[in-house]
Amino acid sequence: MTRLADSADKAGRVEAGSPTGPSAIQSATHIGLHTEEDLLAVRHAVRAATLRIGFGIVDQTRVVTAASELARNAYIHGGGGTLAIEYLHQGGTRGLRLTISDKGPGIPDLDAALTDGFTTGAGLGHGLGGARRLMDDFDVHCAPDRGTTVVATRWERQ
Repeated sequence: MTRLADSADKAGRVEAGSPTGPSAIQSATHIGLHTEEDLLAVRHAVRAATLRIGFGIVDQTRVVTAASELARNAYIHGGGGTLAIEYLHQGGTRGLRLTISDKGPGIPDLDAALTDGFTTGAGLGHGLGGARRLMDDFDVHCAPDRGTTVVATRWERQ
């Protein structure tokens, strides 16, 4: 089983806007990822969630872009899956957690998959690594033939 947890930048510092300590989950929305239409539903649901949190246009775009890429990966490479959108509240700071899971083959080389330019298809190779850069916290769990789960969180800026 491969696991990557990343809430710090390359220098090891905690990213700005990434609160520490436990989070209270206020509610969750779940979306199945089984058709192209579901991928569009993800974009709309995540955008609505960013508006509910009060994210500015730049953070809205970051979260929607990351969600779209992660959902597409689950759909294409994992044979479908699910997305959970959770509203977080921690120490006066609100956030949005996306959990994308599939039951596909897993990611054989997670380090390579997170490298810019890596692609298993015709894409540009910015997917997983790009999604990681767009979010404050990013955690990947995968095991061969047991699927992949990505948990990505973005916190509101104070």
